[in-house]
Amino acid sequence: MFDARMDAWVADHDLRTDGFWYVGTPYSKYPGGIDLAFKVTCRITAEFIRRGVPVFSPITHSHPVAVHGGIDPLDHKIWLPADAPMMRAAHGLIVVQMETWRESVGLRHEIEAFRAAGKPVLYYPGVEHTGWAG
Repeated sequence: MFDARMDAWVADHDLRTDGFWYVGTPYSKYPGGIDLAFKVTCRITAEFIRRGVPVFSPITHSHPVAVHGGIDPLDHKIWLPADAPMMRAAHGLIVVQMETWRESVGLRHEIEAFRAAGKPVLYYPGVEHTGWAG
C-alpha cells in the first residue's frame, strides 16, 4: 500500500532535520472510530520511520495513554495543551490526508499553529483504511 507511493513522496520532499516532523492525522471523527484511526496512524507513522523520516505522532502516543490511563480521548481541553510542547519542538507538520482530515478540529488547530509559527506544513496524499481493521 505504501511502498512506491510513499518512497516517491519522501524522495520529492526535503525531510532532513536534526529534530522531528509532527504527523497530523484525523482522530475523533474518523470513519470506523478512534481505534481504527489509531491503527491507521500507527501504520503510517511506522512507514515514515522505516524510511528514515524522524517523526512524532500525537495519536500514536496519546491514544493508548488515554485508553489505558482513563483519560477522555476526545477532550480537546486536555489534548491540545498536552500536544503543544511537541508542536513547538517539531521542525514541521506532515498532514496525512486520511478520510475526514478536512473536518478534523484538532488537525485544523495543528495546521494553523504550524503556519503561525512559520514552520513547514506538508501534505501526504490520501490514505484509505480498507482492510486495516486488525
